[in-house]
Amino acid sequence: MGFYLGLMSGTSMDAIGSHGQTLRHCPDLPTPFTWQIGDPNTLTELTGITVVADFRRRDVAAGGQGAPLLPIFHDQVFRSDDEDRVIANLGGIANVTVLRRGTTVTGFDTGPANRLLDAWISLHQGKDFDAGGAWAGTGQCDDTLLEQLMAEPYLSVSPPKSTGRELFNMPWLNSRLGLNSRRPQDVQATLQQFTAATVAAAVHRHAPGAAVYVCGGGARNAGLLDALGRLVAPKPVATTAALGLDPDYVEAVAFAWFARRTLGGLTSSAGSVTGADGARILGGVYRYA
Repeated sequence: MGFYLGLMSGTSMDAIGSHGQTLRHCPDLPTPFTWQIGDPNTLTELTGITVVADFRRRDVAAGGQGAPLLPIFHDQVFRSDDEDRVIANLGGIANVTVLRRGTTVTGFDTGPANRLLDAWISLHQGKDFDAGGAWAGTGQCDDTLLEQLMAEPYLSVSPPKSTGRELFNMPWLNSRLGLNSRRPQDVQATLQQFTAATVAAAVHRHAPGAAVYVCGGGARNAGLLDALGRLVAPKPVATTAALGLDPDYVEAVAFAWFARRTLGGLTSSAGSVTGADGARILGGVYRYA
């Protein structure tokens, strides 16, 4: 999650909103913390532009999970008076934003999206990701393995909640695989179904009948979208392009929006999402002078 976007005023750039790259996210420890790299001081010096960064730690300090952050942005740009919507952000970790008419925005991390898929294909194919879900498409879902994956206790925890690589990683997957011999492509197909199943379970539990719109890297995985579509039918699954914003750009635009809120002294968090004591102004401002 290293996206940033400048805030433009006419032909000049007023500021950069930078999330950085998350290395550790541990909001449930006795001393909670979240750690992103991407030093805003260096970015300011390199660009000569004011930088707004460090968006998560204030929410954690206020008793929140510090994640997911995007639901309040989704609420601003994707809410509809005509239909209930779920915005599914399929990055390394999947999170959903629940936009039900007449209710306050909620959202949470559902589990892994691309993280395990990318790690598994990297191990067996030497590729960074499974383009379009093509390799998963050559395998078959292993129902026994899928049941073991779905038994992860995190999945049954009520929100607010967030997760990351601290839980969903290769040691976690290997502990479920055990010593059983499986074709690698079957494991990939199962991991794809696992992501779809965890997102679909969140939709059915928290927004039954809602339309689902996908953003993030997983929006380019046709196999994953097909699997998700089968699980949430008859409602269709589309990307946020159908709502006017390319799924590749949602996160970058969101952090530009966060930066503008910060510079304007406006809150950009929601306790209904993260569990924090209330809305907070997120991010620190690193002015170039």
